[in-house]
Amino acid sequence: MSPVTALTYALPHRLLSSLARRLAYSDSPRTSRWLIDTVVHKFNVDLAEAANPDPRSYATFNAFFTRALKPGARVADPDPRALLMPADGHVSQCGAIEDGRIFQAKGQSFTAAELLGDVVDAEPFRNGLFATVYLSPRDYHRVHMPWTGTLRETVHVPGRLFSVGTDAVASVPRLFARNERLACHFDTDFGPMVSVMVGALLVSGVETVWSGEEIPAYGDRITRKDWRGRGITLERFEEMARFNYGSTVIVLLPPGVAELEPTLKAESPVKLGQRLARLR
Repeated sequence: MSPVTALTYALPHRLLSSLARRLAYSDSPRTSRWLIDTVVHKFNVDLAEAANPDPRSYATFNAFFTRALKPGARVADPDPRALLMPADGHVSQCGAIEDGRIFQAKGQSFTAAELLGDVVDAEPFRNGLFATVYLSPRDYHRVHMPWTGTLRETVHVPGRLFSVGTDAVASVPRLFARNERLACHFDTDFGPMVSVMVGALLVSGVETVWSGEEIPAYGDRITRKDWRGRGITLERFEEMARFNYGSTVIVLLPPGVAELEPTLKAESPVKLGQRLARLR
């Protein structure tokens, strides 16, 4: 464990993230320009793909960070049976859920029940598939649908806000099941599907297209919202949610319905819309 990761155990996670949020939403031109310039240069952000490529035109850092892509910058895999990668980034891990356990890193794992905050919610995925995708600060920060689904429920699980960088993933036990997160449950034509938006240190929020801001507000208990009967159906490749700072999305699929794209492996760079898996 690096000294930086060790230090995060003692840091006031929510206070730091609240401060980061204030900076991200500041409409001070001096503040927003400094933050935007820092991220563009440090992380080599490709603004040529943005719908608005002028970094000086964004009113706030958050507006820049959640920027839209220009039409055609990402396309969906043409195979109609392909489930799609939900975001730009890198594969942290992907593979089979083994008797309810999800692999995090060598020597580290957590259960689907811990991740979702409920044993019953996790049962349909006991021996299914998972894919964990890390979004770095340089990436497009909107998350899209792997497959067409009708929203059934969201579950906001409060928790810590550890970094989700490589060292933290390798050394913090049950990291993704400890960080604050929003599990979005969908019903599809092959069964249930979950996309989990996992918060991280300095992440100032998660927003969904159907409800707006979900994180914050920070909470001390699990909050469930029932969306059944509301007719919220999102199409394959359609935008679902966005991070107001970088983090991780985890997709869970039930057993027997699909096979993961065999070329995917840990640390594989990925783009929104490429093939994640293929329905059997």
